[in-house]
Amino acid sequence: MPRVLVAPLDWGLGHATRCIPIILTLLNNGCIVIIAAYGPTKDLLQKEFPALEFVDYRGYEMQYSRHKEWFMVKLFLQFPKLFSRVRAEKRWLKMAIEKYKLDAVISDNRLGMSNKKITSIYITHQLFIKTGNSFLNRFAQKIHYHYINKYNACWVPDWAVDENLAGELSHPVKLPAIPVTFIGPLSRFEKAEMQLKFDCCCIISGPEPQRSIFENIILKQVHECNYKVVIVRGLPQQTTPPQIKNPLVTIINHLPMAEMSRLIQQSKLIISRSGYSTIMDLVTLQKKAVLVPTPGQTEQEYLAKYLGNKKIFMAVNQNNFCLADVLKQFDTFSFSTIDSTGNDLNDAIKNFVAGIFVD
Repeated sequence: MPRVLVAPLDWGLGHATRCIPIILTLLNNGCIVIIAAYGPTKDLLQKEFPALEFVDYRGYEMQYSRHKEWFMVKLFLQFPKLFSRVRAEKRWLKMAIEKYKLDAVISDNRLGMSNKKITSIYITHQLFIKTGNSFLNRFAQKIHYHYINKYNACWVPDWAVDENLAGELSHPVKLPAIPVTFIGPLSRFEKAEMQLKFDCCCIISGPEPQRSIFENIILKQVHECNYKVVIVRGLPQQTTPPQIKNPLVTIINHLPMAEMSRLIQQSKLIISRSGYSTIMDLVTLQKKAVLVPTPGQTEQEYLAKYLGNKKIFMAVNQNNFCLADVLKQFDTFSFSTIDSTGNDLNDAIKNFVAGIFVD
């Protein structure tokens, strides 16, 4: 039985949630899965896979600006720290291969999790990185491809066809030098017919401090809300949610996968960040949603605009966000549909497992 390390990035919980179907498919294909994670990422995955072996390994722990105009500046200033962590990853993986008898590793956007001794797969939907500056776009892609090309293959969680979810992020002019496989959107959820119980479900997610800023905007506006609203804070480590006097509003810190899927499908409208993992979940469940991109996070801003222009979702800026207005606009917004079928993950993992024994 091949022993596979799964290592998701720690920038928000989206990388962890989209690893759930990967882990399930690996287990269904006879693999022994070990997960490298830390903090909220580890907590979320442990709730879903309590029987699996976990290895504490810290992420990049990047810090984000509270102000949109400084978001990318602060991120670029931390590049020396990022590259240092990547080098540390390389050293750690070399040790982990021997200690845990690894046959392969699947890295979700962790740049340093490749080693020539084992099969290594890199997962990303962001082959083209949006920075807001054309020169920096090319520079970032060159750096990204430098690390991607050290892996055996790259899996892209999107459709290969023109009608896709990530636009030029996942379909750049130039692809990496290694084999690239489009495995279709990844979601931890499965669609089911359920009766509606809530008018709106607000999913708060992403890195701090913007996660808390968005949460505070929502909490202030639901005090006088006349709609039945449920708020999921995306904080698996916390136990006591904040109290609110409005009896129509329910606040939850975190939900396991099955309960979260049920809650989303019981809600008429979803309000969330435009993180790509969330988008894949919403498309899989065929839910109507309002996307509120994290200010300054160019990837999310691009995705919200791209999908908003296609009418697949509504898009609203955080600075202009008004819950009452959104709920009114939702009733008259003409949503487009997109075919959510087609997922080649199982075939990719079958070939991956077969390739381990060949190598």
